[in-house]
Amino acid sequence: MDNWLEVTVETSDAELEALAARLTMNGAEGLVLESESDFQTFLEQNRQYWDYVDDALLERMRGMARIKFYVTDDAGGREQMAQALRGIENPVSTVKLKEEDWAYGWQKYYQPMAVGEKIWIVPEWERGKSVPDGRTAVYLNPGLTFGTGSHASTQLCLTLLEKYLKGGGAVLDLGCGSGILSIAAMNLGAAHALGVDIDPKAVDVAYENAALNAIEPPRYTVRAGDVLSDKTLVDELAQAGPFRVVLANIVADVIIPLSAFARRFSVPGGIFLCSGIIDTRANEVEAVLKKNGMTILERLEKDGWCAFAAEME
Repeated sequence: MDNWLEVTVETSDAELEALAARLTMNGAEGLVLESESDFQTFLEQNRQYWDYVDDALLERMRGMARIKFYVTDDAGGREQMAQALRGIENPVSTVKLKEEDWAYGWQKYYQPMAVGEKIWIVPEWERGKSVPDGRTAVYLNPGLTFGTGSHASTQLCLTLLEKYLKGGGAVLDLGCGSGILSIAAMNLGAAHALGVDIDPKAVDVAYENAALNAIEPPRYTVRAGDVLSDKTLVDELAQAGPFRVVLANIVADVIIPLSAFARRFSVPGGIFLCSGIIDTRANEVEAVLKKNGMTILERLEKDGWCAFAAEME
């Protein structure tokens, strides 16, 4: 098993591209460019999908501009590194990595986790271990992009889901990400589920996690698209229903307009479960839900986040 060196070259935002070009000319491969401006651009382009950014993350990114590349931790790798850095006077640091740590070290941070009264979220490598009595296992690959169930907003939504999912009704999961909510719904007894996410990568991720739980099409389907801007998609979702439960673990700026037409997807008296709402906007969301003809059944809060269960009249 190879050991590796992570080589970090510090620079400025203005010199980032030029430095990358010099490293490439010197033979460096697999460059990873990181800068505060790229981070801020990413945030701005995706402004509708978040309500705040952690202060510690902002501080860590402030003024940051650097390039990383990797070489084997041996004589050949060090020679390759020296060649890549030839003529470059920028500050350089290295960190030793073991290949197994690089590939799998993050697994130690993911252990089976109880949510609510019934759900037991299990990383796929823990499959085969006993599940506590009264708990329903939901198997996930936390190495994939999107949610793993550890975030407070997801836990709030799962807690409401296990309470308000009655019988074998159908579930619509808007902003499905990893599929954790709709997959949990299936494992709790939903007859079928449909997931939708604006990110096309979510389709394969959700299907892979569904397969870990022995859930296959046509009982479970996933679509890519934006329900706020794609009228055709909205019509298709309405035709695929009606759904007993409509889930939206997104952000307030999406939940607010979505609540105006969520009833199109629902059976009479269906349940709308929404989460991902920062607590400072909870009253605003609650008022909009009521304005759009919903009756608030329950409001849960945890770690600065809020979720609602509402009945659609």
